[in-house]
Amino acid sequence: MFKFLKNKITKVYNKFTTKIESIFSRNSVDDTFFEELRVLLISADVGVDTSDKIINLLKDKIKKENISDMQQVKEELGFILEEILLSVSNSEKSQNGVTPEILLLVGINGSGKTTFAAKMANKLKQNGKKVLLVAADTFRAAAVEQLQEWGKRIDVEVFAPTVSSDPAGLVFDAILKFKSGGYDHIIIDTAGRLQTKVNLIKELEKILRVIKKALGDRECNVSTWLTVDAMLGQNSFEQANVFKDATNLDGVILTKLDGTGKGGIVFSISSELNLPVLYLTFGEKLQDMAVFDAKSYVKELLFK
Repeated sequence: MFKFLKNKITKVYNKFTTKIESIFSRNSVDDTFFEELRVLLISADVGVDTSDKIINLLKDKIKKENISDMQQVKEELGFILEEILLSVSNSEKSQNGVTPEILLLVGINGSGKTTFAAKMANKLKQNGKKVLLVAADTFRAAAVEQLQEWGKRIDVEVFAPTVSSDPAGLVFDAILKFKSGGYDHIIIDTAGRLQTKVNLIKELEKILRVIKKALGDRECNVSTWLTVDAMLGQNSFEQANVFKDATNLDGVILTKLDGTGKGGIVFSISSELNLPVLYLTFGEKLQDMAVFDAKSYVKELLFK
C-alpha cells in the first residue's frame, strides 16, 4: 500500500529527501547544519513552532548522548518525527483504519470533503458494507448536486433535501433512515462556511445534538473528521482551529497531497492541532486515498 502511495506523491518525497540528503552530507553538526535543517522544515510546511520544537529536541538528544555521527543524527531525527506523529496516532482518537458507523465530515469549502465522502463510501461498499451518504451542505445547491452525482457513479444512496431545508433537520431524518434501513455506515457531508464563525459553531453543535437525539438508545460510534487541503499549507490552520472550537474533532484527512511537495504539514497537524492524520488523498480517482502510516511516511522521507 505505501509503495503505491509513494508513487502517487513523489513531489513530497523527491523535494524533501533530496534536500535532506544534502544537509546530512555535511561533516559536522554545527549551527549552520541546524539552521539549514530548520529552513528545510519550515519550507516543507512543518511550521515555525513545530520546526523549532524538532530542532530543540534534536539538539538536546545530540548533547545528552554526545552524538557526532551524521547517520546517527539522522536516525534520531527520524525517531523525533515518528514520536510527533505516533503520540496522536496511538491516542484514543485514532481510528486505526476503522471507519466509524456515523462519520461527520467538516472543513472549509473546497477542502475535499465531498470527494472524500465519495471515496470512503466507495471503499466501504467494496468491502460489502451498506452506506448512506448525506448531503447536509444545504446552503450550496452545487454541493448537493456534486454528492448526488458521486452517488450515481458509485451506486450508493444519497439522502438529500428536496427543497431548501435546515441541515440539522435533514441530518435528524437521515439518522432515522440509517437506523431503520439496515445501513452499516452513514457519512454526512456538511457546509464548509457560514456567514460567521459563531454561526458555523452553532450549526455543527446543533447537528451533533440531533444525531444523539435521533439515535436514542442505539449505541453507535460517532466521529468527526476534518478535511485539510495540503495545498493551502499553514494557511489552513486558522480555519482548522475554528472547527476545533466548533466540535470535538477525532482526526484529519489531508487532501490533495499530490499537488504539493510540502509533506511536512502532517507534523504540524499532529503537533499544533494535537490530532491524528487518518487518511491521505492524492487525486480524483476513487482509489486515490490511503490510510496514513506514520512510521512508513517518516522512513520514506528520510531514508528513501
